[in-house]
Amino acid sequence: MNTTEFLNITSLIVPDRTAIVFDGKRFSFQELEERVKKLANALAGMGVRAGDRIASMQVNCNENIETYFAAAKLDAVYVPLNFRSSPEEIEYMINDSKPKILITGERYVSMVDDIKENLTSVDGFVVMDDASAEGWESYEQLLSTSSGEDMYPMGDEDDLTMVMFTAGTTGSPKGVMLSHDSFASYLLANVSPPDLESEEKNILTVPLYHIAGVQAVMAAIYGGRTLIIQRQFEPVEWMTLVQEEKANRAMMVPTMLKMLMDHQEFEKFDLSTLEVITYGAAPMPVEVIKRAISKFPGTFFINAFGQTETAATITMLPPEDHILEGSEEEIEKKLNRLTSIGKPLSDVEVRIVNENGGEVDVGETGEIVAQGPRLMKGYWNQQEATTEALRGGWLYTGDLGYFDEDGYIFLSGRAKDFIKRAGEMVSPEEVEQVLHSHPSIDEAAIIGVPDVDWGERVRAIVVAKVGATIDKEEVMAYCKDRMASFKKPESVVVVEELPRNPLGKVLKRVLREEFSYPLED
Repeated sequence: MNTTEFLNITSLIVPDRTAIVFDGKRFSFQELEERVKKLANALAGMGVRAGDRIASMQVNCNENIETYFAAAKLDAVYVPLNFRSSPEEIEYMINDSKPKILITGERYVSMVDDIKENLTSVDGFVVMDDASAEGWESYEQLLSTSSGEDMYPMGDEDDLTMVMFTAGTTGSPKGVMLSHDSFASYLLANVSPPDLESEEKNILTVPLYHIAGVQAVMAAIYGGRTLIIQRQFEPVEWMTLVQEEKANRAMMVPTMLKMLMDHQEFEKFDLSTLEVITYGAAPMPVEVIKRAISKFPGTFFINAFGQTETAATITMLPPEDHILEGSEEEIEKKLNRLTSIGKPLSDVEVRIVNENGGEVDVGETGEIVAQGPRLMKGYWNQQEATTEALRGGWLYTGDLGYFDEDGYIFLSGRAKDFIKRAGEMVSPEEVEQVLHSHPSIDEAAIIGVPDVDWGERVRAIVVAKVGATIDKEEVMAYCKDRMASFKKPESVVVVEELPRNPLGKVLKRVLREEFSYPLED
């Protein structure tokens, strides 16, 4: 299915239902569809044709959503840019994807103007926020003067609809090529279409340059859910929006959930309308999710695991595995499952393989590979990287993990982050889970330190809880009592905070650069 059908269908079934709540504005699904039609005509008037790229850079807003669907109506390709990137990174992504049109928020105009002469492909510049700037078209002015005639795309489900750049935590960002079916295959199998009798409201906080944000938008549009959009995550504003708009669903990353519960005003807000909180995009410490389960009574939790390259969720830990009830043995089993990423969804095949591509035994660690219609088409302009990631119809995710006897998948870490100590493989995530259970440790990350005798040795980088003091020797002894001796940290470094990307993933590369000095025996 072409993704334009998501909005077409919903605007016909529930035209008057609120589609978007943002910054004091409300748009119904019919109004959203009308704005998309006008933008598509305006972009066509600026010379956009099938296959052309349209890049967008702005915090979360309705214009980003409109730009995607307008691009899809023209059989053009949408390129969301990470607004947190440096000017050099923005220049690289633009020149790599070669968009014909660049649409940005007013705050980014001066930065783009500084690099304009280096941008080789952009013919038209459009500024949002009902603003104006020299050499830029006004987004709202374009809509006000454009035709509302519908545009009918010719592309099918296999055609390219989006190039989404990875975070680029190592090296230059890679453009992940996603087709219409990358999104449609997931939605048709896992999301119900609009219901005339029931309404849902979904608060959107994760950024729209990230696959989790895009998946949330696609699901809301197809499912007829109202999107309550937050520009960027801020705890008090988030809680205010949930309370005032009576949000039913939310997508969170672990750091956001933790920030909410740690906030001094958390108990002042009524968040009882939340029925479902989906979390993912970064590992969730079990102590944090246990606390969340108790702090949000009556709310169902879902752990969703996927990558930009998979376009959407491929494994899920469902709500029933978050309900810590039953016998002591059943609760213990569920507590263990909280450290997993659940089971593969029914419409995708997931295996765990060794270095030769053969399936490993239950309990044995290998690389997680996936197969299905939602996988990326490849990396934009990077054939070698595409060949490495896509082999024989399987996506090699770079994530390591293992199946337990019940079919649940447990992550062991990224392949590049695994530590090889004297021939023994050490999973950073396994050690980090133990560290997170320590009463004085708030956050923890594990890296390997190069060593002449052992190859690598294990180092823990930890953040103390407020008011706590960390005894490094005691921490190492704590870990030794809870895991195989070769896995325990052999040194501990205490820092004020861990470096993270905007979605909460710890930047191991930064930690290795700063803390990979040799251990002193």
